[in-house]
Amino acid sequence: MGAAGIVLRDVHKAYFKDRLEIPVLAGLNLEIAPGEFAALMGPSGSGKSTLLHLVGGLDTPTRGSVRVGESQLESMSESALTAWRSRHVGFIFQMYHLVPVLTAAQNVELPLLLFRMASSERKRRVQTALSIVGLGDRTDHRPNQLSGGQEQRVAIARAIVTDPDVLLADEPTGDLDARTSEEILNLLNALNTEFGKTIVMVTHDPRAAGHAGRTLHLDKGVLDREEVNARKTAAASAS
Repeated sequence: MGAAGIVLRDVHKAYFKDRLEIPVLAGLNLEIAPGEFAALMGPSGSGKSTLLHLVGGLDTPTRGSVRVGESQLESMSESALTAWRSRHVGFIFQMYHLVPVLTAAQNVELPLLLFRMASSERKRRVQTALSIVGLGDRTDHRPNQLSGGQEQRVAIARAIVTDPDVLLADEPTGDLDARTSEEILNLLNALNTEFGKTIVMVTHDPRAAGHAGRTLHLDKGVLDREEVNARKTAAASAS
């Protein structure tokens, strides 16, 4: 699979608590090119995670359209969205959500169990994913035998093992120290530049956002402003 572009048109999202309507996104328009690495920043409650969930097919807009690659998400049924997510999207969260009793390899293998696939092919994909994140020698380690950074690498390997078009990261370094955060962000940069993955990352950390090619600022459900990140631009110019 290759990278996929993301297009949101006049997207509104509201939640209801009893009879009270709580608006989250208000007429959002956004385009993210195939192979782009974009960061989402904004205060708590600005709609960052909601936007990520809409792009990942975990939620649907109240109004408007969400297109990822060739798929028009708002018109898909729940079962179709579930099947689409399993093939096209990899999720990375702040908390790693690894199964404690499973080894690194078994945790990474979990998404592949949804597909008809020979066990030898699953094993090959798992080993490839763990090698990409630098944990080819930790396949038999359980989460409690790994550092926080290694656990997040396992979670990233699990996100990429199906070769998705889009990676969605929600505060992927929020639970890590500065040095380990930099290592994880460099890994995301490699997945973007070397493997061409489209990445959308929610973060509160300006240094983390600086690893992306573009930073989008949300405020009260509206795209407040955006900026091209000088660090990524300079790196691209030098290559």
